[in-house]
Amino acid sequence: MDFYITKEEIVKSLNLTLGVVEKRQTLPILSNVLFEVDESSLKLTATDLESEISTTSTIANYKSGGKITTPARKLSDLCRLLPDMAEIHFFLDGDNLKIESGTGKYNLSTLSSDDFPVFEHEETQSQVNISSQNLKMIIGKTSFAMANQEWRHYLNGLYLLIDDKYITSVATDAHRLAMASSTLNEATSENISGIVPRKSINEIAKLVGEESENVVIKIASSSITVNVSGTTFISKLIEGKFPDYEQVIPSGDSTLLIIDRKNFSDSLSRVSVLSSEKYKGVKILTKENSMHISANNPEKEQGEENISCSYEGEEIEIAFNVNYLQEILSTLDSEKIEINFFGSDKSCLITDPSSSDLKYVVMPLLI
Repeated sequence: MDFYITKEEIVKSLNLTLGVVEKRQTLPILSNVLFEVDESSLKLTATDLESEISTTSTIANYKSGGKITTPARKLSDLCRLLPDMAEIHFFLDGDNLKIESGTGKYNLSTLSSDDFPVFEHEETQSQVNISSQNLKMIIGKTSFAMANQEWRHYLNGLYLLIDDKYITSVATDAHRLAMASSTLNEATSENISGIVPRKSINEIAKLVGEESENVVIKIASSSITVNVSGTTFISKLIEGKFPDYEQVIPSGDSTLLIIDRKNFSDSLSRVSVLSSEKYKGVKILTKENSMHISANNPEKEQGEENISCSYEGEEIEIAFNVNYLQEILSTLDSEKIEINFFGSDKSCLITDPSSSDLKYVVMPLLI
């Protein structure tokens, strides 16, 4: 193996792979990245056994090809600190990967590519095409509500449902639920679904975050593949049945409150300073065109505020975890939000009046 590549090319590729590389690992080779060099490109691959990412870079000058693995983080730190626009020379010398740039010479250890774990690829996959902006949106609007539980592992990810020309993402930790829908570039004849693990969803979000190209998604019975701009990410899916989220979304008679999102968020921030550190609860009392927010703590400290809103229903006193409310408010972009109340002991439904594709459910606190 002997080739030249620019700093910018390899740093970009290494940045994509680092999220998958295990920081704490039992197999030393899992902290390595796999190099595969041919006449025109360098392919980098990283895996943690649950997911795999591969990305291709254009090389500047080819001498000879080959395969090898080398420590990913050390290589990334070294390349990142080299001067901008530097051309880097990589070549193998026995069991060492030699790196030369300018007046610098560096030497990294290697492990055989034969020992690098091979991720099992499923053949039967249903494929859909979506814009990177739409995929980024549905992940960003819902992934914060994913759980982190040992006993209900099927909640520790984002549920994706593809039906006709729509893709829906749902996340819940059993205390709140976030749901977003968007359109695909073309309809699909199949109904496809799967639960994508938290770590994998975060990596997919990073992958599409800077891109403007379309994304190809393939979902099989136990894995998902995402392909964008020459980078392929594969992840195992979480086994288990995701809850029937449509049953969780409250329906029936409700009273509607419309309020300025920023004013509501600012009031919650101030009042919640004096809430109990254990429950982070705030009480809300709805009155005609007014919302009263209050909180107290075991030290007998308290805070309260009145803010104006549009409301004509019966008075409702209800308590929520303020963090759940704030995460929803920070995710929404609209100036106004709608809150549907179904009673003081039932979940409320928060929506964006400008978009029917977003729905948020929050269970009340019993305090």
